[in-house]
Amino acid sequence: MPDFPTLAKIAEDLESGRTTSRQLVEACIARIADPSGEGRRTFLHVDKDAALAAADAMDGLRKVKAAPSRYAGIPVSIKDLFDIKGQVTRAGSRALDDSPPAEQDAATVARLRKAGFVVIGRTNMTEFAYSGIGINPHYGTPKGAWNRAVGHVPGGSSSGAAVSVLDGMAHGALGTDTGGSCRIPAAYNGIVGYKPTQRRVPLDGSVPLSFSLDSIGPLARSVSCCAILDAVLASEPITALKPRPVKGMRLAVPTTIALDDLDAEVSETFERALKALADHGAILERIEMAEFHDIGPMNAKGGFAASESYAWHRYLLTSKGDVYDPRVSVRIMRGEAQSAADYIDLLNERRSLIARVNARIAPYDALVLPTTANTPPKISDLADDKAFTAQNLRALRNCTLINMIDGCAISLPAHRQGDVPVGLMLAGAGGSDRRIFELAAGMEAVIRV
Repeated sequence: MPDFPTLAKIAEDLESGRTTSRQLVEACIARIADPSGEGRRTFLHVDKDAALAAADAMDGLRKVKAAPSRYAGIPVSIKDLFDIKGQVTRAGSRALDDSPPAEQDAATVARLRKAGFVVIGRTNMTEFAYSGIGINPHYGTPKGAWNRAVGHVPGGSSSGAAVSVLDGMAHGALGTDTGGSCRIPAAYNGIVGYKPTQRRVPLDGSVPLSFSLDSIGPLARSVSCCAILDAVLASEPITALKPRPVKGMRLAVPTTIALDDLDAEVSETFERALKALADHGAILERIEMAEFHDIGPMNAKGGFAASESYAWHRYLLTSKGDVYDPRVSVRIMRGEAQSAADYIDLLNERRSLIARVNARIAPYDALVLPTTANTPPKISDLADDKAFTAQNLRALRNCTLINMIDGCAISLPAHRQGDVPVGLMLAGAGGSDRRIFELAAGMEAVIRV
């Protein structure tokens, strides 16, 4: 795959006149349209005319030194879960085809535009964001980074978001993460994905999966790229990211659940990354996290995702359930069997879980664990529902632990060049976002040695 530049490098090129926003947008559009590429499966809609007009506007503002930010003019992709004014938000489904166009941009889309980013188009996703694998029977499934001649899944649910960045069809992507939907596709494609502390980024204008767990985050090529986009999404100042030295980092490796049933390549890559960190002076401690055992029983009836998605989908399922992907609708319908008492119990149990985990991890700078238990499965191997379910659960498991504790987390590529993609996840308690970015920036280059 080509080595595309970071946001910082693109910003430098824009400022120096080595490139223009129009050139950037035209190059992205050309890659999307390339018949030998994944563009037709990655994008559900390309807003060519509007993107070129926005690019010209940003180039004009930059000439008179009035660009809204140094990143103005850089094209980004938007997951089909978000409202874009004048467009229908389908959430990767056919059930919303006849919905009216959005009257305004989602809050996060508006914030990206305010900073001058150019919206290139809407990316493919798992229908209604309900899977960590990334398969979409309605619009096709973009092939992930690994072994494209064979075809491996891109990860979900922000599947097109990851592939758009990987293939240079956009230079950053807006995704969501309810149980790993930014981090899993990042891990499967060798890029960086970030799940923020939920309360930092507004959900307004996005189709919900679980309003208790949904988080909105970026996918990009580096830690610094994700930090830039995260600041924009959270409406915080964009400040220079200062990497923390690896020496002296206090990192906890949870041995409970997170290291179970790992593919051999995941285990080998993860242990090699830990050794590299230790060799550079990180203080690593393997700890039991008994609290993680509580999460499975909490989700036994479908958890927040089933109960809250059923509340949103129940009328649409009655009228258009036949056009849903059955693998999605069957999971949503689990919410029908949950009672109000079940849901209240879930709220109380999660509140207790968060408090106990936060106390457990307080002595450490961060948790470090594999992003997924598996490597990207072959698309052809998942035609069987049983195989799909098993691999989907393995993809989601570790990421879901962090959503359930209301934490923040980043997935970094940990594999060597030419090896199957494997992600290393760095996670912390809610509110520790800046620390996670600083730690990740410090270890980014070290762990791939």
